[in-house]
Amino acid sequence: MFNMKSFTVWMVLLLVLGFSVPQALANANEECAPVEKKGVKVEGYISKKFKKNRKAIYKEFAEMGHTRVALRPFPMGKTAKVIAIGRCVPAYIARHILQKTLKYTGGVESLVTQAFISGHWFGVGVTMFDEPSQQKVSPEQVQQLLDPSLSTEAFQALYRKFSIQDDTVPFFGLRLDNVKKAR
Repeated sequence: MFNMKSFTVWMVLLLVLGFSVPQALANANEECAPVEKKGVKVEGYISKKFKKNRKAIYKEFAEMGHTRVALRPFPMGKTAKVIAIGRCVPAYIARHILQKTLKYTGGVESLVTQAFISGHWFGVGVTMFDEPSQQKVSPEQVQQLLDPSLSTEAFQALYRKFSIQDDTVPFFGLRLDNVKKAR
């Protein structure tokens, strides 16, 4: 039989998907607004051992300007060794935050693919992304990202190169297709 409540739920869902999916696809191809108009949001965690100095550390993260910093001490000791850099973050800001990240977290071992994050966003020690959304990096690759001679375009290209996801992921002793692979 016809159920009006179920019909309403499905219609709302279709409307939301109908407007949000094309908008998300359009944002991926959109030009980046300058940081003077839309600042970079820096979110995530610093190591718990720096809790007493957190206000001074937040100011250090914001020294470059055009940033909004929302960091917290990680509640369980060491932070995740994961960073996420949006496609619109200028290289000079990204390098500065990356240096501070290395200083105030457990380091950097994984990068999140840009398809999963907002353009003007930098995640420090983030835990919200699962492993199929990330790619492991070596300390040498992190040092390459810190190269001051890189332009913003070169920095972003290098980040995208280092954060390409694996085609398969381990799953209970098997290697299965990575269903989180950004296409």
